[in-house]
Amino acid sequence: MFSLSEENYLKAIFHLQKNSEAGVSTNALAEEMQTKASSVTDMIKKLSEKKLVIYEKYRGVYLSETGRKTALQIVRKHRLWEVFLVEKLGFSWDEVHEVAEELEHIKSEKLISELDKFLNYPKRDPHGDPIPDAKGHFQVANKTLLSNLSKGEKGTLVGVKDSSSEFLKYLDKNAIALGKTIEVLDKEDFDGSMLIQLKEKSLRISPMVSSNIYIKI
Repeated sequence: MFSLSEENYLKAIFHLQKNSEAGVSTNALAEEMQTKASSVTDMIKKLSEKKLVIYEKYRGVYLSETGRKTALQIVRKHRLWEVFLVEKLGFSWDEVHEVAEELEHIKSEKLISELDKFLNYPKRDPHGDPIPDAKGHFQVANKTLLSNLSKGEKGTLVGVKDSSSEFLKYLDKNAIALGKTIEVLDKEDFDGSMLIQLKEKSLRISPMVSSNIYIKI
């Protein structure tokens, strides 16, 4: 049994470590958790004593095998609740993250198992992220960022890197959604901005937008 704060740190380390082979730095973790580096250092010590993380000086912090399993279960609960909120309660995809942040700390394994069954064992959440199964296994999507595509290439939108409410509302406003086909009509050499084609319309997007959309070619 771990505290809410400890679980939040484990999940944060999991997400940060996922994007890098190196360990997670104290400063990166402090920024992610929106707290002071000294508070992060104290928490890393607690997690290390519980054998959930491994800290190496100058290399950062890594999840131990136990820590990774725990983090995956938290991620699993979070993403299952997001599916439930969208599919069964009619929430939009920009509304669910904060609610799921609270629900992910429910401890009952039976409840989560029954929730998974009730939802017919979904593989992805409303943002396209994979949902780990009860053993922590999940499907890794063959995807790339839209910003990596060149003029004339196209693919299907399968996920978002930025799941903030503001970004998701922007996508909704412009009818950019999971499953949509996106073709790059033009790409500026100067700044990487793109003219893209959706089924309904063409749209010019900034590098910030294209670097937060995952595409399966």
